[in-house]
Amino acid sequence: MTSVPLTDVEIASALNDLPGWERDGDALTRTVTFDAYLAGAAFASAVGVLAEGLGHHPDLYIGYKKVTVRFNTHDAGGKITAKDVAAARAVNALGYPK
Repeated sequence: MTSVPLTDVEIASALNDLPGWERDGDALTRTVTFDAYLAGAAFASAVGVLAEGLGHHPDLYIGYKKVTVRFNTHDAGGKITAKDVAAARAVNALGYPK
């Protein structure tokens, strides 16, 4: 089943309720900074477990004391869909940074 890309208006509206997230082209992204490298690694691991449960996997970029999460939907041509918005909400529900 192919997902339907959201319109620019729908994406902007969704971002109003997604603290920390922004649009970067055709993806939703969030960069979280940490006091220690291992805290960022733990966050990335938690996002990975969450994504596996959702069946919707982000690109994760782990740097020194920061992690960037990037969602878009491959079966929608790499565009932003409702799946991405739901996944971003779920990431926020993890409660990072702590």
